[in-house]
Amino acid sequence: MTPNEIDILACETPYKGYLRIERFRLRHTLFDGKMGPEISREVLQRGHAVGVVLYDPDRNAVVLIEQFRVGALAAGWEPWITEIVAGIIDVDEMPADVARRETLEEAGCEILDLVPVYSYLVSPGCSSETVRLFCGRIDASNIGGIFGLQDEGENIRVSAVPLDEALRRLQSGNIVSSVAIIGLQWLALNQAALRARWSTLPRSAKDT
Repeated sequence: MTPNEIDILACETPYKGYLRIERFRLRHTLFDGKMGPEISREVLQRGHAVGVVLYDPDRNAVVLIEQFRVGALAAGWEPWITEIVAGIIDVDEMPADVARRETLEEAGCEILDLVPVYSYLVSPGCSSETVRLFCGRIDASNIGGIFGLQDEGENIRVSAVPLDEALRRLQSGNIVSSVAIIGLQWLALNQAALRARWSTLPRSAKDT
């Protein structure tokens, strides 16, 4: 039997800034059906995000971006990391619209067709953040340069690389961002199906 009862005793916000921390005191049923003891847990409230694997099937190339990440710095890792395009969903914004907006802002290109992939929790033990992942068809012929919004402190280097090279970098451990890992692994498994889908669409096709 799956536990299904949660009793929230209190919820407070000890910190609110760029991120928000909430502290819950709660009890929930256990797998044996009994009510468990009171526990206290802090949750990082960051919002919800979209990630987009940008793929050009004609060139068999993907778009990768590089930027500074303070979380990597705090973890003692190299802070300039390789990622895929991603961004936070604003209030009343649809995930597909975020995918298009972030692709233009971070990579300077337009999505020609958009395929839903997964929705997943980033770190459910301590964060409410979710990611809605897509794969977007693009024309990579003119991809490259520095992008991002200066007023948001973004400085993003964009490049198009052969998919085989991206997968070699993934296999060697040079790509450490979870959304990029998940997106590229999905693409490796589904590139044949994508090519079949996109072989019937003109290069100017809009997403469905």
